[in-house]
Amino acid sequence: METLYLPLMFIIGIGTAAPPQRYSQGECWKVIQESPPFRELNRRSKAVLKKVLTADNGIETRHFALERLDQAFNLTPDALHARFVENAPALTAQAAERALADSKTDPREIDAVVISTCTGYLCPGLTSYTSERLGLRPDVMALDLVGQGCGAAFPNLRTAQALLASGGCRRVLSICVEVCSAAFYLDDDIGVLISACLFGDGAGAVVLSPAANGGRRVEWKTCGSLLMPEDRDLLRFEQKNGMLRNILAPEVPSLAAQHVGTVFDDTLSRAGMARSQVAGWIFHPGGRDVLLAVRERLQLSRRDVRWSEAVLREYGNVSSPSVFFVLQTALAEGAPGGFWWMSSFGAGFSCHGALLEVE
Repeated sequence: METLYLPLMFIIGIGTAAPPQRYSQGECWKVIQESPPFRELNRRSKAVLKKVLTADNGIETRHFALERLDQAFNLTPDALHARFVENAPALTAQAAERALADSKTDPREIDAVVISTCTGYLCPGLTSYTSERLGLRPDVMALDLVGQGCGAAFPNLRTAQALLASGGCRRVLSICVEVCSAAFYLDDDIGVLISACLFGDGAGAVVLSPAANGGRRVEWKTCGSLLMPEDRDLLRFEQKNGMLRNILAPEVPSLAAQHVGTVFDDTLSRAGMARSQVAGWIFHPGGRDVLLAVRERLQLSRRDVRWSEAVLREYGNVSSPSVFFVLQTALAEGAPGGFWWMSSFGAGFSCHGALLEVE
């Protein structure tokens, strides 16, 4: 566990993007029943899919980079990779363009771009495609981060903070993108089935600077992280039949809540702050059960997590960009200023949190 006190860093612009195609959970249930992989599942697995997709699990719709839902079941390595190649650069650029516009930043003012993803692989990485689409300078520092799952936004932001602190960068573009429909898998494992019902596609981006820019002031104050390698087999990807297969153990909600609480308590203690000073809560909406477990651990009301619930309801779990979606929602709704706690977790097993001061 570590908590760091950092030089000044401000979020001066934020943008998100999702595919225009939005499908209800009911539509997903209807189409999945007609798919060839569904017929190969056992009776218990079919019952699990029906229960999750037709009951209230906190998700109403999800956005997918699919013209038709039945395309999701073209489960070959080449088809899934092609889906990532086609859609990840486009979503990344769209979210970045919105963040740049929000911050009134010209693309050529960006000194570094840091992009995180775990649902596909490109070489050269997404920074190459994104820099070209945005018109970034040829000498921009381009860093691609992989393998950090749903919690990747925080290592990304901390990398950006280090670049700003070095004095070599004045504006850094931080982006997370996941094409979860390019990492789709279906078999009789309960974790795999739950994953198929939770995840959606999307991207989030922020522009970071050591100085505020006149908009609503969002300052990154301090942060904490926790890495528990002994738990990594509970939440991760594995390669099977040339495709990514998500491992999602039943213990994840309780474990995530436990670690979220540990990082929160430790960070506030080191900062010399009381819990009562936190006015806003920005959590990665990993799923209904995750939010319920986090609420119980931190003794929060449903209203406290309303922005996370709103994102989960419309988008599902979009993995690493999720916290950007939640932060943007809270800002857009004029959430009261003060200290906000932002937190996420992911493969590793890792958990991260940051204290923001919002005016």
